[in-house]
Amino acid sequence: MNLSRRATLLGLATVATLGRTRLALAAAPTDSRFVVVLLRGALDGMEAVIPHGDPDLARLRPGLVPQAALWHDLGGFYALHPALARFHTLYAAGELLAVHAIAGPYRTRSHFEAQDLLQTGVEQIGMNSGWLNRLIAELPADGDPGGIGLAAGIGTPLILRGAAPVGAYAPVGFAQPDQGLYAAIGRLNAGDPVFGPAIARGLGSRRFDQATFTAGAAPAMEDEHMMNPAGPAHPVGRPADRLAGHPADRYGFPELAARVGTLLAAAQGPRIAAFQLEGWDTHVNQMQLLPGPLGGLDRGVAALKAALGPAWAKTAVLVITEFGRTARVNGTRGTDHGTATVAFLAGGAVLGGRVKATWPGLKDRQLFQNRDLAPTADLRALAKGVLAAQFGLGPAALGRIFPESAAIAPMGGLLRA
Repeated sequence: MNLSRRATLLGLATVATLGRTRLALAAAPTDSRFVVVLLRGALDGMEAVIPHGDPDLARLRPGLVPQAALWHDLGGFYALHPALARFHTLYAAGELLAVHAIAGPYRTRSHFEAQDLLQTGVEQIGMNSGWLNRLIAELPADGDPGGIGLAAGIGTPLILRGAAPVGAYAPVGFAQPDQGLYAAIGRLNAGDPVFGPAIARGLGSRRFDQATFTAGAAPAMEDEHMMNPAGPAHPVGRPADRLAGHPADRYGFPELAARVGTLLAAAQGPRIAAFQLEGWDTHVNQMQLLPGPLGGLDRGVAALKAALGPAWAKTAVLVITEFGRTARVNGTRGTDHGTATVAFLAGGAVLGGRVKATWPGLKDRQLFQNRDLAPTADLRALAKGVLAAQFGLGPAALGRIFPESAAIAPMGGLLRA
């Protein structure tokens, strides 16, 4: 690991040498900050930003529209989900812009393909670098080996991979596997004469008892490179009942956002960061499952703002997902993979307090393939518009960041002058 002098100046040298934390801080060629939050699993845009003014919404989604008394109104036609109270505060302050009925240029409904395309910024599978890494390559730097980009959390998302060097940061002990994984490992190796006893002794030293090995099947595990925005329910060795407020925040997106915000706020810290959050694939019981991830996202962006302090005024945070969900409720009180969704742009640099959309309508004949919210905006146009305004990039640079997109003009009017 390369530890730059900036990390030392920030008093982080001892943390960075602990082995479980990876950190590289870099030059600061610009005062502008840009953060991308990737929502893996496909956020239902019509649940996050409810188009309650469309008369067909209730017909298509019985049981999926939150009570009007609970949502946060955005001016008559749209409202924010009840879990997005802090987003509403940002909206009222002119620091949150919602862009609705938006999608990438691809039309796959495969999570894996769509996430790759979302993060590489192209229409076809095959690109091996991410568009955020290509952005970094377009910005000036002073040669620091850490670059100006930062992967937040465990693992580096595809959007940050490429030729330009980037750093990575996760707090010590962050995103530990839960007890179910340890239990599965113990049971899988219980019959091995060498590994079985060794693993049992190791787990015993962590205060696991025999019940760990004889319990039922372990719960489904999250990808090690991602996190649920609300955090794991019971991290190993850290019972939720010991924590105040929102217990899981200490181990989920809100804590990580606060830590990374402090790094971004430093005078010589990184300027670009990416998070990836899971928990958005709501095929079943969406009304019960979605408030948790939405609330974690809401608190995480608020924590990022608080940590950035005055630097928030020069920050833009882009929240995007691979595709939306079906316009109609399915048979298990959820929604299936769709097309258009909503994206959020937050920050002190954002010209917010608006929902930007060309609303396509929800009548059957207006739905894409008679099932999805139809897209009327391209995610590349949104990203191009932010990058052009935030970093002063012209058509040539934007063309290198988003290849074969010359026909997609940058959205205007996204950031403050």
